[in-house]
Amino acid sequence: MNKTDDFFIPDNEVKLKDELDYSRVGEYIRSAEAFSRSTYQSVYIIDYFKRNFLYVSPNPMFLCGLSPEQMMELGYRFYIEYVPHDEQSLLLDLNRAGFAFQSKLPVDERKDWYIQYDFHILNDGHPILINHKLTPIALTSDGRIWLALCVVSVSNHTTPGHIEMHRIGSPEYFEYNRITRRWERRSMPSLSDGEKTVITLSIQGYTMSEIGDRMCLSTETIKKYRKQIFEKLEVRNISEAIIAATNNKLL
Repeated sequence: MNKTDDFFIPDNEVKLKDELDYSRVGEYIRSAEAFSRSTYQSVYIIDYFKRNFLYVSPNPMFLCGLSPEQMMELGYRFYIEYVPHDEQSLLLDLNRAGFAFQSKLPVDERKDWYIQYDFHILNDGHPILINHKLTPIALTSDGRIWLALCVVSVSNHTTPGHIEMHRIGSPEYFEYNRITRRWERRSMPSLSDGEKTVITLSIQGYTMSEIGDRMCLSTETIKKYRKQIFEKLEVRNISEAIIAATNNKLL
């Protein structure tokens, strides 16, 4: 892949340009800035009409050594220059599949959905696996995405892919199979109140014995809770469990 135009397909073409109110862009940017500050996550806004980035947060993880201004200037060329070549076809596949999925949804439901997936970015030549979420923030009356908010965090997986469409508030989601080119229905794992408490206290930096003291449970019971969490989330340690629970909004 060597053209940014490859990302722009009939399903994401913005046709009703007279509806685009750029006087409101400042509101969207201020909201993204506030979200970025309060969550310490890397965020940016895609403008599908101008085919560029409208805003890029200063959080360093996604910037690959660039300044926000440099990344905005690159726009979609960022994916060509800072994503490994063998994963660029993945981005094109999920772009087509995601917009095809979105185009079949009722217009009034489209803001309720987001797509998430994992891919590597090259930071000083070193690959970092990230989780990338994209959700619409402004649509035209025909349901086309004009502006989308992207949120970047560390992935809890070890391989790229894991392309999923989620609806806010629903435990069900759809996972894209690149071989069959079909979306397959899945269900999110559910955590018990005790498991959620163990993860929450782990996020706050408490050790297993300290978590046991706060929950009035033995350290062995906390170990059992952690084992159950690891099995449910298919992770290897508490750090990965925290990332998985946060990325998938299980807390």
